[in-house]
Amino acid sequence: MPTMHDVARRANVSLSTVSYAINGTRPISEETRQRIFAAMEELGYRPHALARGLASKRSRILALLFPTSERGMGTTDLEFIIGAADTARDLGYHLVLWTSDINDAVELRQLIQQGLVDGVVLMEVHLNDRRIAYLQEIDFPFSIIGRCADNTGLAYTDIDFEQTVRTAVQHLVELGHTDIAFINHAREVFDAGYGPAVRTTDAFQRITQELGIHSVIRFCHPTAQAGYTTFNALIDERPEITAIAAMNERCFPGMLQAIADRGWCVPDDISLISLVSSPDVAEMSMPPLATLAPPAAELGRLGVELLVQQLDGRPVSITERLLPCRLVLGGSTGERRAPTLNPPSQFSGVADPGL
Repeated sequence: MPTMHDVARRANVSLSTVSYAINGTRPISEETRQRIFAAMEELGYRPHALARGLASKRSRILALLFPTSERGMGTTDLEFIIGAADTARDLGYHLVLWTSDINDAVELRQLIQQGLVDGVVLMEVHLNDRRIAYLQEIDFPFSIIGRCADNTGLAYTDIDFEQTVRTAVQHLVELGHTDIAFINHAREVFDAGYGPAVRTTDAFQRITQELGIHSVIRFCHPTAQAGYTTFNALIDERPEITAIAAMNERCFPGMLQAIADRGWCVPDDISLISLVSSPDVAEMSMPPLATLAPPAAELGRLGVELLVQQLDGRPVSITERLLPCRLVLGGSTGERRAPTLNPPSQFSGVADPGL
């Protein structure tokens, strides 16, 4: 196994210079640094992370706080994580994923006081996020993939939910749809102030009103059964609905089953479009779902870069950046046809707790 002595001999520098290059404790020339890292690569040398951290008083580890308590981890979520992890690696850091809910300052303090991470990237951000208030209070480095109601002094990147919803609604309107439903996350998620749930709801209401579209909003838990129940209750109540946009990819299997049970066909009888969902997820449906695909890898990259710029003492390149989702057409949207008015479903009156 190669050692630091081997690297020093290969790069023709002293052992201490190799240590300075790895730990960043003293400045060395860029030419020398590159020669040392080239020698490390040739020899296959990897510095011991704990020893490196003790020398530099930095762990070179970042935490991605991505709570997934109810819905679990999905393909779209993994794209954010991979983008963040790849960027951390490229910048000389390791990334640890923290999926547990951190609901108060005490839990977050316990994570930070262990001294295992140099900074954190926050996801699943709420309009009034207690994690952010605490991190600001103790002046601990962090960046945000998401945003609050008040973003003064924050470095963040997020999806442009206004543009994303507008693209979805305009696509359906161009196909002739005038009665459109929006299915969001569960009601309690919205009531807790989860940013994406609130912003998409507000945008949908505003845009459909602006365009003169008849619209309805429903909330749904992230399960197939909830999707089945929510769809049946929606259509029984509002049979004029001919298109549904949903920011809840886990409800689609249930909705598709409910559609099939009615003898309907997508998109002939009803059009479906998924918001903030990976095309890989959309392709699992039959027909493939039209989707507004998030720039997940790019957002993961930007979140880590914003944090590392702070840690390295460099000026933050951006303080805020909103990225729109990209419309990817599947086979689930089509021209509006007269809705097929089936008798009320046998599941009418079964209340979904997410409604």
